[in-house]
Parts: sequence; structure tokens; C-alpha cells
Amino acid sequence: MEPSPSPSAGGVALRPLSRSRYLLAAFIYGLIQTVTATMRFHWQDRSGIVDRNPAQPVIFCTWHNRLALCLSVYRLGIQRPSPGRHLAAMVSASRDGGLLARVLELFGVQPVRGSTSRRGPQALLELTSWAERGFDLAITPDGPRGPRYQVQEGVLALAQVTGLPIVPVAYHLAWKYCLKSWDRFQVPFPFGRCEVVLGPPLWVPRATTDADREGLRRELETRLRGLTRD
Repeated sequence: MEPSPSPSAGGVALRPLSRSRYLLAAFIYGLIQTVTATMRFHWQDRSGIVDRNPAQPVIFCTWHNRLALCLSVYRLGIQRPSPGRHLAAMVSASRDGGLLARVLELFGVQPVRGSTSRRGPQALLELTSWAERGFDLAITPDGPRGPRYQVQEGVLALAQVTGLPIVPVAYHLAWKYCLKSWDRFQVPFPFGRCEVVLGPPLWVPRATTDADREGLRRELETRLRGLTRD
């Protein structure tokens, strides 16, 4: 029996997945795992996370069109050398977000449903709770609807509330196909090369004003774009 939808604090009901979409999520998970196993990964860690493995969690942010391999990147580059690290990630409260949430669960990642337009405040509280338990956090700063490569306010608010640094992450695929979606979503081809770059952390002080936060938003956007090669 499927569970009934549970409403959020904002009154938005999150519908459970149908059996067919559970199977689709399992297929996507298996496909990502298969493609990842054929790829060659090269790392540039300018953040110090991989080498120093700081005890404090961090907020990883990457563009929406890099979602295809972001879970593999975390598992291989962060979790494998530091098995004690765990991740909670924001996922859209939409129907497609439900499918992605199930894929995250299969990767051992805790999904938190919300976006700037739906369940935003509730998702912020839930992510803060996971951070207090020692989880790294992840967010796509231009999702779920764009504009592409434009950082929105959510990630800055999350960093200000939690006190955690933001680590920008990007990767470049030698072989890929770009969908005709708003974000030009990148689908990796097997047996390709993936160059992953983790940028220096960006801190958002708790006492940051609106004007200061806008400056930090622009700085984060500049850093992420600087790591991005299409």
C-alpha cells in the first residue's frame, strides 16, 4: 500500500511515487552507476575538502545541468576517502523532483524537498537540521527553473543560517550530449573523461546585510562560472 501524501508546513502535499516511477528511478540509478564505472575522473581540489577532510560540514553547490554525475562525484571524491561523511540535498517539490529524490535515496543521500517557489522556508529548516547532524548539504543554485548559470538567493540564505562555507563544484565532460532544456542538461557518454573542480570556499557571515549578501551572490556566481567549461 502506498503512503498518503504528507503536507508541508506551507500546505503543499508531496505525492508518493507510483510503482512505475520507482522502477524508473532504479533504472536511472543503475544507468548512472554503469556509465560512471566506464569513465576516467580527474580532480582539482582547490577547496581542501578532499585533502584535509575538515570535521565541519560544507554546502556544495553545482549548476543544475551537472546533476547527472554529481552524486557519483560526491561518492567517489568526497565519501570514498572519508566514509564518515554524509549528504543531504535539496530537490524540487515537483513530480519530477520526486523521481530525483528516489534516485538520491538509492545513492544513500537524504533528499529534502523544496525550491524557491515551493516549500522554500520548510526546506531551509530541514537542511539546517541535517547540517546540525553533521551532514554535508548540496543545492543547485540556478534550479529548478533557471535562468541557467544564475545563482539565486537560496544558497546564500542557507549558508548564512547554518554558518557553513559554500564550496562551488563544476565538472567538464569530454563526451556529452546537451538536451534542449532550459539548462542545456548534460548527459555523459560512457568511456569519457570527467574533470572535476572544487573551488575555494565562500563564507556568508550571520550578520550579513541584504547589500552584502547580493555582493556575495555575485561573487559566488562569478566563481562558479569561472569553474565552468561547456
